[in-house]
Amino acid sequence: MKLNYYAETDSLYIDLSSKPSKESVEISEGVVLDYDAEGNITGIDIDNARHKINLNEIILNKVPSQVQTITA
Repeated sequence: MKLNYYAETDSLYIDLSSKPSKESVEISEGVVLDYDAEGNITGIDIDNARHKINLNEIILNKVPSQVQTITA
């Protein structure tokens, strides 16, 4: 999983899979879910992210994987 924040558009994209998306569905204003050909969620796109979620803090709780931090 990757969290990608784009300051110029204030959007956050959460990559959940490396599979390409086949379909996108807006589930609420400015929140879009991307699905692969099998109907699995591949990503979440959040427009106006700073107004919808707190981007100042990310907490990973009991995540069984390696965490890599990349700063801009």
